[in-house]
Amino acid sequence: MFDIVGIFAPANIMFSCFGVIAGLTGGAIPGMTTTMTIALFLPFTFGMTPISSFALLLGIYVGGQAGGSIAAILINTPGTPSSSATMLDGYPMAQQGRAIEALSAAMVSSFVGGVLSCFFLIFMA
Repeated sequence: MFDIVGIFAPANIMFSCFGVIAGLTGGAIPGMTTTMTIALFLPFTFGMTPISSFALLLGIYVGGQAGGSIAAILINTPGTPSSSATMLDGYPMAQQGRAIEALSAAMVSSFVGGVLSCFFLIFMA
């Protein structure tokens, strides 16, 4: 049975937020892909409930995909393979002194794309 109350428990929200922070950190390190970050945190999920572990791992995945654009914009090296296109426009903006604007655009578009795709998945499923 699907437990909607358990998803929004404070502990699961905390695990999800921690996962996003860990994913952003892992994604911002060049060469440290989202998959590798999930693999590093996988042993921590063995003692957790299934909902908590999914919240942590999904937070890492989402944060890692967004975090890859940090390195792509600031040092012209994609943190994750999916952020290689961000490097083409983001790094020249950072060289012009508009790094905060480039990072903001990347994070906002990642958030909007994630939310829209989630709603689309819910609607289609």
